[in-house]
Amino acid sequence: MTTHVNQSRRAAAPLPGWALRAARHADLETIVELRAIVMRPDLERLGRFDEHRVRQRLRDAYIPGDTWVIVVDGAFAGCVALRSAQDGQWLEHFFLDPALQGRGLGSAVLRELLDRTDAEGAVVRLNVLQGSQAQRLYARHGFTVESEDPVDVFMVRRPGDWPTLTSR
Repeated sequence: MTTHVNQSRRAAAPLPGWALRAARHADLETIVELRAIVMRPDLERLGRFDEHRVRQRLRDAYIPGDTWVIVVDGAFAGCVALRSAQDGQWLEHFFLDPALQGRGLGSAVLRELLDRTDAEGAVVRLNVLQGSQAQRLYARHGFTVESEDPVDVFMVRRPGDWPTLTSR
């Protein structure tokens, strides 16, 4: 079954019209604003939304060399970062324009990045806010809960941890 899953995953064609490009310093404020929009509902639900802090945290952590901009039909659609760490990679700053969510774009981007990290044999970690719908996306791609606190859920994925086709 695992062979079939891997063959099916590799055979799937990417969605037409999207690409990843290297991020630039000039992308920062566009990404900052998208982060504020995307994270607002979850942060408000958790009682943690702050107009300034939601933007400043990304400004403080932004490393263009670790970040890709997601482009759909030539237009900015989101971003994602992979940061190297001693114990693998950290998936961070994965934000999609809300108008493009739920159409398979996040899954396609995540599959491409995980194919890269699998080829490197890298463990991938991330954190997601408690109750975020994004946690289901990550679980469908082989991430499991490593630990959690009242605000964050920390997840991990080992190389090649692809779930069965029925769960994707």
